Amino acid sequence: MMSRMAKTGLVLIGALALAGCATAPELDARSGAKAFVPEVFFRGRTYAQGEFVNVIDGSRRGVKAVIDGRFDGQVLTLVEDFTYSDGETDRKTWRLTKTGPTTYSGTREDVIGTAQGRLDGPNFRLTYQASVKTKTSSYDLTFDDVLGLQPDGSVLNRAVVSKLGVKVGDITLEIRRR
Repeated sequence: MMSRMAKTGLVLIGALALAGCATAPELDARSGAKAFVPEVFFRGRTYAQGEFVNVIDGSRRGVKAVIDGRFDGQVLTLVEDFTYSDGETDRKTWRLTKTGPTTYSGTREDVIGTAQGRLDGPNFRLTYQASVKTKTSSYDLTFDDVLGLQPDGSVLNRAVVSKLGVKVGDITLEIRRR
């Protein structure tokens, strides 16, 4: 028979494990909020600014991006030029194919397999796995992004980053036109 202390320890471990599980972020559902339509918002040039927060060690990394987008009637291409607060730069290119009235599939250089996107009320949700390289290694991480059009015309992008279902980070970006 387990001692009371052992049972309490198991309950605490279980609660911590559940608390560490990654769930997709939510954006405020504002009444009357206009739907975010990626192929409309991202035509032309947009600018993003925000940060990644590592929930394991609390570190933060700022990021800015210039995003050039075009839509050919079926595929939305987004060329993203990133500049990070530590001076690193990177370029990624999304190709999001509209597969139905509210669904998309996508590819990018670092995405493993195919990203899945869908319009969900006033939000656009994009889920994918990506191989993220650091200076010393590479990690396969899951991204759950939610993008929502804000009343001021900007788009708020919130993402949860996880590894094997355990949350490792949060990303928040504000995207706008100049």
